[in-house]
Amino acid sequence: MSWPDSLALLEWSATLTTALCVVLAARRHIATWPVGIVGSALYMRLFHDTQLYADATLQLFFIGTGLWGWRAWLRRAHANASAAHTPHAAPRLKPRQWLMLLALGLGVTLAYGALLAHWTQAYAPFWDSAVLATSVIAQWLLMQGRRETWPCWILVNTLSVPLYLSRGLHITAVLYALLWLNAWHGWWVWRRARS
Repeated sequence: MSWPDSLALLEWSATLTTALCVVLAARRHIATWPVGIVGSALYMRLFHDTQLYADATLQLFFIGTGLWGWRAWLRRAHANASAAHTPHAAPRLKPRQWLMLLALGLGVTLAYGALLAHWTQAYAPFWDSAVLATSVIAQWLLMQGRRETWPCWILVNTLSVPLYLSRGLHITAVLYALLWLNAWHGWWVWRRARS
């Protein structure tokens, strides 16, 4: 198998695993976490090999938070035996919390983008870092069961699709376009649940 063939196989594997993870998250199913950990490991290798170093670093964060989120959702499920696979939603964010997250996201984007631009041959370091920063915020909100996670994922996917297309990761770009639609669906489902 040639290198481009093995890269395509890696991209397909990462894409399908991650698609399953996000569908499970939209349904508020606890299996989203272990599936996501596998998808993140696959994407970490793919992004490293295509010089999207911020995205590769982001996958380490996803693996760690996947373990934490899995544990947290298991605890909530055990506390509420009537909803074994569905955690309760946390309270909505206050405007001050949104501003803090926005400032944090911008700071991480600029700092990590500058670091990558100076010390590596990263492709689109600031754009890639914006995906990282927004994804970290979205994942943090998801781990808490906050429905505001979904507008953040909409932004992540909006940033990711053109980045991945520009890098030749067409399968991943299609996935993120579908995830953009799924994020809208997840937002609608979580808002309707009102739990």
